[in-house]
Amino acid sequence: MSAQPYPLWSTDRELLASRDRSTGEWIFPAVADASPLAARHETVAIEGAGEVYSFTVIHPSAKSGQAPYALGYVDFPGPVRIFGRLQGREQPAIGDRYRPRADADFGYVFEAVEA
Repeated sequence: MSAQPYPLWSTDRELLASRDRSTGEWIFPAVADASPLAARHETVAIEGAGEVYSFTVIHPSAKSGQAPYALGYVDFPGPVRIFGRLQGREQPAIGDRYRPRADADFGYVFEAVEA
């Protein structure tokens, strides 16, 4: 995984976002320290599991050798909505709970949380 221009994970392995100091709005990914917007934002950890807002299942060409995979938006407390791969369930559903997990290929993925 290459170095990111913005912080992706805390030292405690929590996915990071930024919160606007005046409006309270959360954005992902976190604003880079070198950004002109850095002074307006504080870096915050995304805690707990989120709920699937929307998703789609991608069916790559048979020639690629890749299995189908799900991509979706997950709503986390904050609130902040994040797009990424959904893993751990063959067929996700709206409202399913997922937790962020570090991934060597994509930086992060969402892993299903068992009920």
